[in-house]
Amino acid sequence: MAIIPINIKEGTLKLEEYIVGIDLGTTNSLVAIIDRLTGKPIAIAGHNAEVIVPSIVYLNPNGEILIGHQAKPFLLNDPANTIFSVKRLMGKTYSDVDTNGSVLGYKLIDDNSESLIKIKSGGKFYTPIELSAFILKELKNRAEKQLGAKIVKAVITVPAYFNDAQRQATRDAGKLADLDVLRIVNEPTAASLAYGLGLDPSETKTIAVYDLGGGTFDISILKIHQGIFEVLSTHGNTQLGGDDFDNAIVRHWLDIYIELREEAQMHSLILQKLRLLAEEAKKHLSSAMNFETDLIIEKMSISLKLSRLDFEKLIKPLVDQTIASCKHAMKDASLSHSEIDEIIMVGGSTRIQFVQDEVKQFFNKSVLNTSLNPDEVVALGAAVEADILAGNRKDILLVDVTPLSLGIETLGSLMDVIIPRNSKVPQRAARQYTTSVDGQSTLRICIYQGERDNISHNRKLGEFFLSGIPGMPAGMPKIEITFMLDADGILKVRAKELRSQVEQHIEVKPQYGLSDKELEQMLLDSLVHAKEDMSYRSLKEAITEAQNLCYATQNFIKKNKEELSEFELEKTGIYIEHLKTAISIEDKDQILKAHDELNDFTKSYAERLMDKAIVMALKGKTIEDN
Repeated sequence: MAIIPINIKEGTLKLEEYIVGIDLGTTNSLVAIIDRLTGKPIAIAGHNAEVIVPSIVYLNPNGEILIGHQAKPFLLNDPANTIFSVKRLMGKTYSDVDTNGSVLGYKLIDDNSESLIKIKSGGKFYTPIELSAFILKELKNRAEKQLGAKIVKAVITVPAYFNDAQRQATRDAGKLADLDVLRIVNEPTAASLAYGLGLDPSETKTIAVYDLGGGTFDISILKIHQGIFEVLSTHGNTQLGGDDFDNAIVRHWLDIYIELREEAQMHSLILQKLRLLAEEAKKHLSSAMNFETDLIIEKMSISLKLSRLDFEKLIKPLVDQTIASCKHAMKDASLSHSEIDEIIMVGGSTRIQFVQDEVKQFFNKSVLNTSLNPDEVVALGAAVEADILAGNRKDILLVDVTPLSLGIETLGSLMDVIIPRNSKVPQRAARQYTTSVDGQSTLRICIYQGERDNISHNRKLGEFFLSGIPGMPAGMPKIEITFMLDADGILKVRAKELRSQVEQHIEVKPQYGLSDKELEQMLLDSLVHAKEDMSYRSLKEAITEAQNLCYATQNFIKKNKEELSEFELEKTGIYIEHLKTAISIEDKDQILKAHDELNDFTKSYAERLMDKAIVMALKGKTIEDN
C-alpha cells in the first residue's frame, strides 16, 4: 500500500519526487528505487507482485497498446502485432540487423535508406525508440502508482558496448516517455553498485562483470578504489544473448522434424509456439537433464525432446563468442586471471550451468558471485546511481570508457585520433590545427569513429563547417578542435579559430549505428592491417608534406623571382616537377628523395635571401625598397 504525504497547511496532496533506476532489457525490464527506510535498492512490483515487466508490446489494431504480461499471450494469438526484443533494434538500420535465423512474428521494414529501422503493425509504422518508450511509460506508471509519487527523472542502463547511436536512441525513448534521463549508465557498472562494491572507501578490488541477458552480452573489467569505479576495458556483442539460445533450439527442432519445418514455413504462429517452448526448455534444462513436451498443431501432435547434453552442444558456439570477448577485455586491460578478485554474473542467461562452468574455466575460478537475482541486479544498481545523482552518496564516482576511438579527417584522408578507444568517460580532449591554403576562410570538419588510419575504413559520425576564418597565409590560423564526450557516451565537437575567436559546434547524433559485426571487424582490422595502415599513413603524410613544399616553394619564387639567378629558377623548376611526378605515382621512397633534393637545393638561396632581408631590416629598409 502506497504512503501518500499530505501538505496539512494547504490541504493538498504533496507528491514526493523520486529518481528511479530503470533496466530497459531485451527480454525483461524493471524499475527500482532506494528504499528510504533501509537505504537499500528495491525493485518495484506491480499489482500482481511481479517486479519484472516482459519487454513485449502488443499493438492492438483498434489502437489499444498492451505492455508486459498483458501483451505476452498475443505472441501466439496475434504475432504480427506483438513486438519483442526491440532493444536489439535500437539505433540501427535494416542493413545493420541480421535477420537470418531470427524468429520474429512481426515485420521489419527495409526502406533502402540509412534511416532508423521501422516495424509495421496494423498499417502503421513504429521505430524501436517509440516502442521502447511504451515500455518505459509502463515502468514509469507502475512506479508512480506504487509510490504515490511523481516520477520525472530516471537513470537508464545500457550494455557497455552500446555505441553512440544506440545510447542516443535510448535517451530519446526516455524523452518520449516523459522522463528526464539524467544518466545513461553501463549495465556492468550498475551491477557492481548493486552488489555494494565500492561503497566501502577502503575497498580496493579488480572485478569482471559477465553480463549475458536476453539479447545482449558484454564483459567489463573494473577497478574499484576508494569509491572510484574505473572501467579498465569493455567488450561484447549487442546481438548475442538468451534469445539466440532459444533460436538455436528452434532451428535444431526444425532440422529434426521435417514435417514441422514444412508447417512452420507456412504458418508464422508455429514459429512463435516453438520459440516459447524453446525458452521453456532452456529454463528447464538449467536444473534438469532432459526436456520433453508435446506440440499440438491442428491434427498433428509432435513430441519435442532435448537433452541437456544436446542443449550445451547447441549453445557452445555462442558461449564461445562470449569467452572470446572476455579474452579481448583481459588483453585490453593488460591483466592476468590471477589479478581478477571477483567475477559478477549478471543477466538471466547466466543461470545456465554450462555458461557458469565455461566462465569459471576461463577465469580459473572455483566460485562466481551469483548472490543477487541476475534479472534484478542491473535495475538495483541503476537505483544506486540515481541515489548518487540525487546527492545522497557523495563518496562514489563512476568512470566508464568509450569502446572505439574518435577523431577527425586530416589531409590525405587520414584519421587523426582525438579520443582513443578505452578512454575514460566523461572525457574532454583538444588539438590544434591550421589551414593549408592562403586565405582559406572555411574549414570542413569530418568526425569519425574507428581504429584504422584510412578514414574510408572507419564510420563517419557527422560533419560541420567552421566559416568566417579571417584571410591569413596558410599555416597562420590556429584552429582548436575540442571533443567533449559526456557521461552518457554522447559526443559534442567544437571548432574555434583562436586568433579571431570564430567558433562553431555540433552535437553528434547519428541516425544509424554500427552493427556489432562492423564494430568487431573494426577492432580486428586495426590489428590485422596494422602494417598496411602504417604504410598508408607514411605515404599520405609524405604526399601532404611534399605538396606543401611545392606550394611554399612556388609561392616563394613568385615573390622573390628577381632575386634569383636563371640557373636557380630553372633548377628549382626541374626539382619541383620531379617531386610532382613522384607524388602522382604515389611512390613514398621517390617522394622522400625528390622532397629532400628540392629542399636541399632551395635551402641555400632561401638562407641567402633571409640574410639579405635581415641586413636590410637593420638598415631600416626592406627588399622591396630597392
